[in-house]
Amino acid sequence: MSGHSKWATIKHRKGAADAKRGKLFAKLIKQVEVAARQGGGDLDSNPTLRTMYQKARDNSVPLDTLERAVKRGTGELEGVSYESVTYEGYAPGGVALYIECLTDNRNRTGSEVRSTLTRNGGTLAEPGSVAWQFERKGVVLVPSSAAAEDDLMMIVLDAGAEDLEAEGDIWRVTTEPGDLNAVRDALAAAEITFESADLTMLPTGSVAVTEPSAARAVLKLMDLIDDLDDVQDVHSNFDIGDDIMAELAG
Repeated sequence: MSGHSKWATIKHRKGAADAKRGKLFAKLIKQVEVAARQGGGDLDSNPTLRTMYQKARDNSVPLDTLERAVKRGTGELEGVSYESVTYEGYAPGGVALYIECLTDNRNRTGSEVRSTLTRNGGTLAEPGSVAWQFERKGVVLVPSSAAAEDDLMMIVLDAGAEDLEAEGDIWRVTTEPGDLNAVRDALAAAEITFESADLTMLPTGSVAVTEPSAARAVLKLMDLIDDLDDVQDVHSNFDIGDDIMAELAG
């Protein structure tokens, strides 16, 4: 089946460090609140909320914290009004970046994103110049030890997945956004453990980075952007070979 950038897997592994710093909690809570504001507080009728809610639960966000976030989103509790803003840019080497934010101050967020890019060898691009290189997908990461390829493929394709790909010791299952929850439920019903299930933006093509120093520069910039308080996700068409990925991981 078709291949994509390995950034999703690299980033997922980095996510464990984010969780330890506690920064991930704030991002997840904000995502739940905004999903509830946009589509209502019912998990069954709001698939985006259900996805964000479950993602937060997977990362051990307390139930009462999530319930308050939903109520702030629906207006039952007073809260800050966040808006969704995206920025587009380039990292060193012409690597495209698509940056998703939730903010209560667009000027502050734009200034932080711009300065982080320019201080680290990147540039902010005009709206639309990068977005066309990405598409919204659901991605589920399954440890390769959790299921044999044939068994896993049968389960996820029957549930609506469109792609299954090996990335090191991980199976990556790709779905259309509306099929993510069905695939997740099918894996749970089959008692197949998975590391994450999330909506993301996947690149339709990739820019190969062949030097470890260049790969480090791109990853450093992406990490710095990802660490900004208002940034929810940073997507890239960055791709590296297995040898460089192993060196970076080491």
